[in-house]
Amino acid sequence: MNMRRLLPALLLALALAACQGGSEQPSPSASLPSSPSTANSQPTSPSEALSVPELVARLRPSVVHILTESASISVFGQPVPQQGVGTGIVISPDGYIVTNNHVVVRPNTCDTPAQSITVTLADGRRFRATVVGRDPLTDLAVLRIDASGLQAAALGDSEALQVGEEVVAMGNALNLPGGPTVTKGVVSAKDRTIQEDQCGVTIPGAIQTDAAINPGNSGGPLVNMRGEVVGITTAVIRGGEAEGVGFAISTATARPIIQALMQQGRVERAYLGVALVDVTPQLARQFDLPVEQGVVVTQVVPGSPAARAGLRPNDIIVRLGGRDIRNSGELLQALTQLRAGQTVQVEFYRNGNRQTADITLGQRPS
Repeated sequence: MNMRRLLPALLLALALAACQGGSEQPSPSASLPSSPSTANSQPTSPSEALSVPELVARLRPSVVHILTESASISVFGQPVPQQGVGTGIVISPDGYIVTNNHVVVRPNTCDTPAQSITVTLADGRRFRATVVGRDPLTDLAVLRIDASGLQAAALGDSEALQVGEEVVAMGNALNLPGGPTVTKGVVSAKDRTIQEDQCGVTIPGAIQTDAAINPGNSGGPLVNMRGEVVGITTAVIRGGEAEGVGFAISTATARPIIQALMQQGRVERAYLGVALVDVTPQLARQFDLPVEQGVVVTQVVPGSPAARAGLRPNDIIVRLGGRDIRNSGELLQALTQLRAGQTVQVEFYRNGNRQTADITLGQRPS
């Protein structure tokens, strides 16, 4: 293995450190229903398939328009208004709404909250929304409006999806007037790990679809033909503007994040203190690596849990706390399930040899 060539090449790639999102206005008593509905909704039996018009009619009351407004100061000292548009999904009758984090921050920023958020329901009613919590790392956010008796969408099981299965996306694409845009496609692939360089977004277990996903769709539902939300669409990853390549955050990934945001206003993750890049078969062949899956450590933060455990740049992590680590998305999921203060075993390759070490996980510094 040419380790002298490996690190400089990898440092040019995406380096992602495990982190946790901020929060605003936590609501400790909130909980996420497993299959939310109201007296006005009509739950679908698992075997009942809907036509697209039936599906749209059922989901429309649960799909909302989100408008954000902020102001910046120009070079001449004048206020410049900024607006952003996205979509949200009603997930409980008492006003909780899930959307993308990038929908509720100021345009062209990663983590600066918008000054004002307005939610417009399908019946035309408008509400000022507050942010319950945000998780920038997975691009998820939960809002709340002062309303009750709303029709909540049912969250389905994304793990049960099959490649080739038909799905429908709904959202305010390009902020076109007249209500949400509806597009239909298939599940093109499952379990994608998608990453966005500028803001460090890492979304494990993503659903790839050829249903059109455009700016404004962000935060809207990807729905199976039984009317169950199986994904939350995101346009933060544009796929190089490739046609027929859209992504959604799977409900399997989103559900625990949403639950944590509703209950705590934040997602608490354990902290390693490393920068990473995924191993791919191409990298493995190019640098004669001992594995084709895992994460290469490109940097170790001095004094971090990883440094105290003896991890070094060029180590390839393949297992943490009894969980296989095939990519940075799986490491992120493991750190979400683990807690600061836990001592777990990390398995890694160094100079072609598999080694183990005990690591006491930390809390990410502010």
